[in-house]
Amino acid sequence: MSKIVNGASLQPRSGKAPRQIVLLLHGFGSSGDDMIALAPHWQEALPDALFLAPHAPQRCTMMAAGYQWWGLSGLAPAALAAGAAAAAPAIHAFIDRKLAQYGLSETDMAIAGFSQGTMMALHVGLRRPRAVAAVVGYSGMLTATSDLPPDFAKPPVLLVHGSADPVVPIAALQMARGTLERLGVPVTTHVSPGIAHSVDPVGLGLGRDFVAKALLG
Repeated sequence: MSKIVNGASLQPRSGKAPRQIVLLLHGFGSSGDDMIALAPHWQEALPDALFLAPHAPQRCTMMAAGYQWWGLSGLAPAALAAGAAAAAPAIHAFIDRKLAQYGLSETDMAIAGFSQGTMMALHVGLRRPRAVAAVVGYSGMLTATSDLPPDFAKPPVLLVHGSADPVVPIAALQMARGTLERLGVPVTTHVSPGIAHSVDPVGLGLGRDFVAKALLG
């Protein structure tokens, strides 16, 4: 199994020991250094949270400066399902390690992802032994759900997508919402008008508020 050994982080703004962890999963060809840029926008609402943005274990096959959770050559459902399943053990192990390190549990953790990172956030979030507090997915897709057991974890999910996304079609949000609703997962969605494959300030704020409410009540 590949192991996550590096990345970026931002310590709690309060200066105290972490009371929550927000795990940020980057997209294909990106890195934790890019994804950690989200954290300062959320820190004020989550002063005791540790933000962790690991690099995926694999160097990107198409962009040498970045990383990938798996080699992404297309959006065929079978390939996405296989890729997410192969990448998941490294993230599960990283989560286990960090929760144990800080004496926290899944209820103290939120997972947010962008693009391929959203695929991983949803895959992992639905397969933890206990539900995390929240999952936020930007500009991503839901991979296979046929392997989920009847009693799988059902964390609240927020999906945000740009209406003009040329990389991951907006239809992916509608499909993910329909599937999650059928599975009984509480899901909220937001479409950012005119936004391409990125996160706008409104989407950023919605994610912050969603995570803060889930972690702090």
